[in-house]
Order: sequence, then C-alpha cells, then structure tokens
Amino acid sequence: MPASRLVPWMLKFQFDGKVDFFEIDPVAYAPALGAQGVADYRAALDEVRAGLPPEGETGRGHDPGAHTRFVLRYNDQRLAVLDRDVDAIIRTHSGDGRVAAWLEDTAEALEEIGEIDLALDWARRAVDFDKGYQSLAAARYWCKLLAEHRPGELVEARLYVFRRWPGSSTAAALHAAAGAEWPSVEAEVMTALRASPEDAVTFALTTLKDPALAWRLAHELGLDEARTWVALLDEYERIDPVATLPVHRRLVEAALEKAAPQNYRVAAARLARMRRLAAGTQEADGVEALIAELREAHRRRTRLLQELDKALGRESAVG
Repeated sequence: MPASRLVPWMLKFQFDGKVDFFEIDPVAYAPALGAQGVADYRAALDEVRAGLPPEGETGRGHDPGAHTRFVLRYNDQRLAVLDRDVDAIIRTHSGDGRVAAWLEDTAEALEEIGEIDLALDWARRAVDFDKGYQSLAAARYWCKLLAEHRPGELVEARLYVFRRWPGSSTAAALHAAAGAEWPSVEAEVMTALRASPEDAVTFALTTLKDPALAWRLAHELGLDEARTWVALLDEYERIDPVATLPVHRRLVEAALEKAAPQNYRVAAARLARMRRLAAGTQEADGVEALIAELREAHRRRTRLLQELDKALGRESAVG
C-alpha cells in the first residue's frame, strides 16, 4: 500500500475505528511509510492536535477529546522512539513523574533504542518510587535488564528487591539468582519471611523443596491459610501420613462450618483421604469415630450424608 493511502488508513483506524485490542505502531510502519510518509503522518497528527480544545477547557465531567488525546500521546511516544530522541522519549513517557508505571515505560522505550544505562536508571527510579504494585512490577523489569546486561549486579538487586517487598516470590527470585551465594543470604531471608507464615511456608515448600521445614514453620508460625495447608499436606503425607491427620480434621471441620454442596464434597473427600492414611495404624479407629460423630452431628444435612455415602460407603454409617 503506498504511503498516500497508508497514512489516511492509519489515522482512520486509530481515531475513527472501533477496534481497541490492536494498536498501530508507527515504528513498525515506518519502513512502509518511508521518510516522506512519516513526515506526512506527523503533519496529519499535528492537524488533529490543532483541532482539539486545550485540555481542561471542556469543564468538569466527560472530555469528548479524551480518546483523541490518548492516541496522540501514544503516537508522540512511538515517534520519539522512531527518532531515537532520548529527551523526547523521557518527556513523552515519564510525564510529570507521578506514576511509577510511567517511569518503567520510559525505561522500556530507552531499552528499545539501545540506551541500556539510561534504561537501568529509569527502571531503578520506578522501583524506588514507592512500595506499590507498580514499583514491584518495575523491580521485575529492572532485574530482567540486569540479568541481560549486568549479570554481576543481579544478586545485589534481587536482595534489594526482597528487602523492599519481603515475600515468597521475591525470595524465590533471590534464591534463583544467588545460586552458590544462597547461604550468605539464607538467614536474612528466612528471618524476614517469618513475619508472614504463608510466605515462609510457601517458600520452604515450593522453592527450597523442603516439606519437613515447611511443616515445622507452619506449626511454629501458626499458619492459618487453608490453601497453603492443603499444598503442604500433599507433600508431607509422604513423610509422615499419620501426623497430617489432625490438620486434615481441622480442614474438614472448617469446610462444614458453612452449609454448601461444594463444602460437603470437599469434606467427604478429605474424610475418605483420612481413612486411607490411617488404614493399618492406631489412628484408624479414631478416624472412624470422627466420621460417625460428624454423621450424627449433621444428621439433618441430607446432602452432606449423601456425599459421605458416595465418598465413604454406607459401612461408615455404623462407625
């Protein structure tokens, strides 16, 4: 398609079209446009811009030019990248610097033109902006850049990120980066994670692959997150199946606190699991007594009794 037709199509698609899941990138279209086509495209954008009232002049409420302004800002950003203009990239992407994501956007655009040192600088600004989710997302990008361009600084950066956002995911990233250096930071990480039982247990279980440590931490720290307990039980049953029975019981009782068919199915399946774990041990009678006790306590919950029959069989009804 010649530039004379491509430019009007690009404008119509962005400003008049109804498609919002696809963006036209002038950087990608630049080879097809050619130098004159890009100049014509810029001129056409300036004409659109000139037709807008100054921002804020429309008063409070809906701004009919909001979409047009958004598209123009996007094009300004992409054309700054096309020009490889560092100052324009910073101006169009970072705005007034009030949003961490804008600082990360600046870093990404600078990376795109090969300005890696500047990209790292702006990514770090985004990391240090605050402790919100956008800064945490920027931290992942910052570390990705370091891994690709300054791998020798990655462990220190991952430790910095963990200290700002201590949790199982940042600890896992630090563990992966540290490699043989892990023992030098292990004590600090494990101490910090104890403030959050769920994070401490999750990290021990999924990253360290140490269900025994995870089990000990879960009890020491008073883990109360059911989903984490379920994941832990799946692994610790292989080590000491009988020891898991009291936790299974708590989960059954918690499931039955609310009358709901899904809860009944979960509780019944867990009781069946308890029976299998206890089979041939001194705890077998205790599990059967629990089943009988629950049948009696919830004898008016017909749907629950049906689920118990499905999962356990009628013989459990007599204890």
